[in-house]
Amino acid sequence: MLGLEAKLSKAWEGKSAQDIADAPVTAIQGVSESDAEQLFKAFGIKTVRDLGTNKYFRWAQSIANLAD
Repeated sequence: MLGLEAKLSKAWEGKSAQDIADAPVTAIQGVSESDAEQLFKAFGIKTVRDLGTNKYFRWAQSIANLAD
C-alpha cells in the first residue's frame, strides 16, 4: 500500500485503506493511547480519517507547503 505499511502498527499492516481510515489513531505507528486521548480531547479526533481530514491540520499542512 504505497509504502505505508512501515507507518502503521503491526496489527494494521495488510489492512485495506478503508479499514485503516476507520481505525483508531493508534493504528499509526508511534501514536500512543495517551496521544489518542489528547487528540480526542482537543479536536474530537477518534479515527485515522478524522486525523487526516481535520481542518486545523489541513490548514497547517497547507501553510507548511507554501512555506517550503
